[in-house]
Amino acid sequence: MNQEFFEEKLDELVRELGSLPDPAHEKLLQVARRQRDNQKKLKDSLRSLQESLDYLRISVKYLMFDLEATRRENAYLKRLLDDR
Repeated sequence: MNQEFFEEKLDELVRELGSLPDPAHEKLLQVARRQRDNQKKLKDSLRSLQESLDYLRISVKYLMFDLEATRRENAYLKRLLDDR
């Protein structure tokens, strides 16, 4: 079951619960709305986590690049000192 299907069915449930004449439907409606809100918060949290992971990946790649450049520079400077 994919995310869009779940959200669509949850919205459908909220609409159906809103049309029920039973006084208990308000409680069910609140639960369904709370679930929909929690689902949205979870989706936002996952998106934020994915962005953080992407940033971390880029940062690690940059650090690896910088480390390799520093190693090459150190090797070059060491050769210059050894040639003296």
